Amino acid sequence: MPTLDDLPWPVATSRLTLRRATAADARAVWAYRRLPAVAEWMTSLAGDETDFAVSFSTPDRLRPTLVVEHRGRVVGDLKLDIEDAWGQTEVVEQARGTQAELGWAFDPAVQGSGLATEAAARLLDLCFGPLGLRRVTAVCFADNVPSWRLMERLGMRREAALVADSLHRSGRWLDSYVYAILAEERPSGL
Repeated sequence: MPTLDDLPWPVATSRLTLRRATAADARAVWAYRRLPAVAEWMTSLAGDETDFAVSFSTPDRLRPTLVVEHRGRVVGDLKLDIEDAWGQTEVVEQARGTQAELGWAFDPAVQGSGLATEAAARLLDLCFGPLGLRRVTAVCFADNVPSWRLMERLGMRREAALVADSLHRSGRWLDSYVYAILAEERPSGL
């Protein structure tokens, strides 16, 4: 099964360039991830730019991370974490590396421009094309409306609405949504 390393980078859309993240991208990514509208929904919150750069630069963090450039400026980042599907013992090998989880963060300055949809749609093209995946998922807090709306624009279906399953750094238990799409469900023309 191909990995992100096997794809020819960078990958272009009509307005964007998607490429593998490097440690040198930390400052540009920090510029929007530190903003309250973005930081509110991130899994972890670095204390400052130096802490973020250290965390961002680890091999485990860089391995699944892509950056999105628009007019030569980093405006977002994507995560593509290829995973094994569950399989019974007799067929578990056939389930290896057949699905992925997507994630994203974008500069609020580009919200409403369609850039996040364009970038994530291109990533789905890679998932179901050269990577040969059969299923892609994405998860978000239910209160993160822009994120789940993006999932729906991509043609993903809400598979689960989990009640008070996630502890937010605010100390509140929040609901979460799980979305997914199969290769054969991918709408054309996105």
